[in-house]
Amino acid sequence: MIYRFRVILDNDTEDDIFRDLEIRETDTLEDLHNIITQSFGFDGSEMASFYLSNDQWDQGEEISLFDLSDDNSARLMNETAINDVVHEASPKLIYIYDFLSMWTFYVELAEIVDEAESTDYPNLMFVHGQIPDTAPDRMFEAESEDVFNEFEDNLDVDDYNSLDFDENWN
Repeated sequence: MIYRFRVILDNDTEDDIFRDLEIRETDTLEDLHNIITQSFGFDGSEMASFYLSNDQWDQGEEISLFDLSDDNSARLMNETAINDVVHEASPKLIYIYDFLSMWTFYVELAEIVDEAESTDYPNLMFVHGQIPDTAPDRMFEAESEDVFNEFEDNLDVDDYNSLDFDENWN
């Protein structure tokens, strides 16, 4: 079977930038990495990782291009078949290329189809938008609502006698 993916650049502009790709379900994530980098015009020489994701695009388990862990326990792209991590029930991945620039892409399984006889895979089906010269800035912001405030304990810090230092002193 052939997996059709839409790979969307996470950017902060109004312009959509995406590629539609076809790849065999039994190919590896390294094969998917290669077609993504080629379709967006990267040379493929930078570190990259896929992350399993859910419907809210939360970042899950990492599957990396190279094992940089101390105990050689990392899950690797070249050892992971696409159909082992992507299927109809779990169709989303996050792909990050070049950890210094943080090019971030949303990879979503759009369709599963039969293999066409005259098509070479992987296959770039459609290109929309031009990738900018530099990666979009990543904005990491805390939630606006202060869910946890460590100082809300109703203690009067100016009233030292009521703080029970002698009782709780280690």
